Amino acid sequence: MTDRVYPSSKPSSAAGAAPGGATAPAAAAPAKSHLYNPTRPAYRPQSRRRGPRRSCRSVFCCFFFWFLIVLLLLILLAATAGAALWVFYRPHSPTFSVSTFKTTKFNLSTSSADATSSGRLSAAFNLTVATRNPNKKITIFYDPFTVSVSSNDVVLANGSYTAFASSPKDFTALKPAISGQSRDLDADSVTSLRSDLKKKSGLPLEFRMDTKVKIKMGGFKSSKVGIRVTCNGIQAELPKGKSPTVASTSNSKCEVDLRIKIWKWTF
Repeated sequence: MTDRVYPSSKPSSAAGAAPGGATAPAAAAPAKSHLYNPTRPAYRPQSRRRGPRRSCRSVFCCFFFWFLIVLLLLILLAATAGAALWVFYRPHSPTFSVSTFKTTKFNLSTSSADATSSGRLSAAFNLTVATRNPNKKITIFYDPFTVSVSSNDVVLANGSYTAFASSPKDFTALKPAISGQSRDLDADSVTSLRSDLKKKSGLPLEFRMDTKVKIKMGGFKSSKVGIRVTCNGIQAELPKGKSPTVASTSNSKCEVDLRIKIWKWTF
């Protein structure tokens, strides 16, 4: 039985031999590009950085924000100080009342017999007004007063009163001088006065005083502020001859209002 011959799996050395018996050099590895570097980070273009620059809008917003903060702090401090003063001093508004009111002169004449014509008025009044300072630790300083007496918005007479100071718990009687200078009245004012004079209850009068005051609390003195004292509910009778008549003041009531002036407007 003959033996089988199997071809060898190893390559023949002769096949790789160069002619003449010289050994062929090994094939060189492919050259890598010199630009490739696996550890080099990828290139990312960077934008140019500009220096800090704020727009006008952002500056205005910042200024307005801090201005609002400072304003709120000032309001808070003022409210705190006002509350502390109120708790310690307990300020109250002064009170006024009409004690006596006399009509010493009242002369209404018209230019003609027609009731709708214009006329002239001469009136004078004598009155006493009592004022009281109800505060225990506050002194009130009054500037000179301007006084007027009117009936249904028709001014009858004007007067004045001097300045004075009202101590804590002080009671003062004011006797303003209201002189009766002759004044012209239009037809509507004459008609209104003649209609009121026919009423059985008498002529309705309004007494008004305007002045400025400041207060003193300990070592603190406030700035001046305007006030108006208005007294209503006075019913007057016309004088007979030279004898003055006493008006009814039992239903009179006086109110004190602040008069705050902002530029051209008074509130």
